[in-house]
Amino acid sequence: LDAEIRHNLRPLGASLYSGYRLSGGDFPIYERDFETADAGEARLGVVFSLLRDRSIDERRFSEFDGRLALQQAELDVLLTKIGVQRQAAVAYWRWVAAGYQLRVYERLLSIAKERETGLEEQVHRGAQAAIFLTENRQNIIRRQRLAAEAQRDYEAAANELSLFYRSPDGTPLIPSDNGLPNSFPAGVESETIMSPSAAIAEAIRHRPELALLSAALERLEVETDLRRNQLLPRLDLKAEVSKDFDAAGIDDTPSGMTEAYVGLRFSLPLQRREARGRLAAAEAKREATLQQRKLAAERVEIEIRNILIELKTATELVGMARDEVEQAETMRRAEQERFANGASDFFLLNLREEAAADAQIGMLRAIARARIARVNFDAATVNLQRFGLSDVLVEG
Repeated sequence: LDAEIRHNLRPLGASLYSGYRLSGGDFPIYERDFETADAGEARLGVVFSLLRDRSIDERRFSEFDGRLALQQAELDVLLTKIGVQRQAAVAYWRWVAAGYQLRVYERLLSIAKERETGLEEQVHRGAQAAIFLTENRQNIIRRQRLAAEAQRDYEAAANELSLFYRSPDGTPLIPSDNGLPNSFPAGVESETIMSPSAAIAEAIRHRPELALLSAALERLEVETDLRRNQLLPRLDLKAEVSKDFDAAGIDDTPSGMTEAYVGLRFSLPLQRREARGRLAAAEAKREATLQQRKLAAERVEIEIRNILIELKTATELVGMARDEVEQAETMRRAEQERFANGASDFFLLNLREEAAADAQIGMLRAIARARIARVNFDAATVNLQRFGLSDVLVEG
């Protein structure tokens, strides 16, 4: 009967073991090592790996690889969360912009309908020609078409937003008009934007996809170390002490004296082609992953620069759009005053009103574009705080 328990230690691939064996009967002289005292023999020993399995072995490799695989799974979750939050923010700003565009066209249509009532009275009294009423009705139809198209875009944007706007039980909810902000938000002119170099450094340090490739690279490096280890010869140092016991306790006879020994065991496999092939495969995968991460980092840098260009341009366009709105509104009010004084006609007045509406639509789209560019920038630089996620950043 022989039983043993073993505990692996990290330093030098060591293992500590303790065992007990018990034998009875007669053994031939060449197997006398199996003989024990009546109560058996206890032993305690330790083994050190001096070459192969010294720094890594299959057990430690599985532990390292499992830890890195868990890290990759967590990074996949974080990458999904960032992607969902970015899509939700983009859908929100498109919905807000579509809602306010609909309000602009509805207001434009309302002006034409209110004017129709007054024109009908003036035509009935003979103060205006009937052609002006026809022209206004033509404008009403055109503005109805614009409002209908805006309504379609608004409802489509609401449906897109419902993918991310849900009830507590997870049911998609269609956002209502009451959810629109009381006034259309400003652009991002007043928000602090980091420099390109700082943004690139921040993105490369925290992007989950780069951290995923780094973890994959680390897994392959550990595998490469394991494959190199398997090419090494084995040289183990073993130290053991054992003691026999008889029925009365410790056996103090010469044959039952405490035994201790230290020994070395060396072995060298002659056929190592399989190990060399696995090492070559691991090194090739590691090099491929290293180049993939390098290319991914370069793509991140280009992405950041393009987003910053978009953000800068969108911010400038917001300023231009505001100036255009102010000028178009000034022209509309002046034309309205001239029309009231009889110095203008419906054709020019309608042009001024529609130009003012187009300028407002342009400003809404410019602000939404700037907001979306900021969302993309936050996602690219992994600004988890802006997305309402955990502030624990990953290192790439």
